[in-house]
Amino acid sequence: MEKKMQGETVFAAAGMLHENFQFRNILPSEGETAAEVERICFPPHEACSRNMMLERVEKAPELFLVAIDKRTGKMAGFLNGLSTEETSFRDEFFTDVSLHCPEGRNIMLLGLDVLPEYRGQGLAREIVRRYMQRERENGRQSAILTCLEEKVGMYQKMGFCDCGIADSSWGGEQWHEMRYAIHI
Repeated sequence: MEKKMQGETVFAAAGMLHENFQFRNILPSEGETAAEVERICFPPHEACSRNMMLERVEKAPELFLVAIDKRTGKMAGFLNGLSTEETSFRDEFFTDVSLHCPEGRNIMLLGLDVLPEYRGQGLAREIVRRYMQRERENGRQSAILTCLEEKVGMYQKMGFCDCGIADSSWGGEQWHEMRYAIHI
């Protein structure tokens, strides 16, 4: 069941997300699409570069989770990261995919992207929920991300704890470091 709200399609129940979206790992051929979604979702000084996104897709595709609109085949959003043994977020994770350690117990989340026309439906929350479930099954310990002040509440509702101001100054911004305990 769908309803229209201010020009957007809003799905009536979170359970409908499963019916309307396919959640899966990214395909090697989808790097360009992911880079374009990132460009749309983030301001230029915060967005991952095209080349860096292509490198992430190549080197750590297992740490992407994409949501594909079943009706259109369009990538509606994704979450991506790198695994590591490190326990604190640093800016180099954004730019140096060689820091990816496939066996790492922690995930540094590098971007949660949902295209504007898919926002307000619970899609970001569902992507995060499914990602954490998958990484729990993979034996990960925690997921760490940085976000701007105005997003702290959103991430807290998804189960992240605010660890205060991060060491990161990516894009010339002040970020909060947020942590999600995958294995407690």
